Amino acid sequence: MAKVAREMVERAGVDVEQLLELLVNNAAAELTTYYYYTILRANLIGLEGETIKEIAEVARIEDRNHFEALVPRIYELGGELPDDMVQFHNLSACRPAHLPENPRDVKGILTVLVEAERCAVRGYTQICNMTAGKDHRTYDLALSILHEEIEHESWFSEFLGEGPSGHFMRRGETSPFVSKFLK
Repeated sequence: MAKVAREMVERAGVDVEQLLELLVNNAAAELTTYYYYTILRANLIGLEGETIKEIAEVARIEDRNHFEALVPRIYELGGELPDDMVQFHNLSACRPAHLPENPRDVKGILTVLVEAERCAVRGYTQICNMTAGKDHRTYDLALSILHEEIEHESWFSEFLGEGPSGHFMRRGETSPFVSKFLK
């Protein structure tokens, strides 16, 4: 644990235990989303599904990266991950991104994907609001993840026909905002 880091965050007025709960719950959401997106991506088949598969894969890999980036900060602040995977899964800040009833329903899969991203946007916005001007490292991390989650939401919402977002699919680069935390 980085004792001075935790002390500075506490002195700045952040409830570190509440922050750790949010970080752990969002880490659980990222790891479980990575798992569920694997299943969703595998079911994106046919002409319509294949057009979305690459974007779902980028979001899947980036969610794994978000998990990997969150873990060190959790431990730096004196937190830890549960040693039981089922317990960790059940702490997830977001609902499981299960396949829709009809696993061939591409629009249903897109709806699951966009709702998962919207939950993530809400979660990281909450962490940013809690840490802005108080916990610079956690704020920077949460803001970096938030940037990527907003892009994911935009990609999926465009496929649902909700309107243009102005975002474009990235080529050849994953986690452009979070990558600095993975080194």
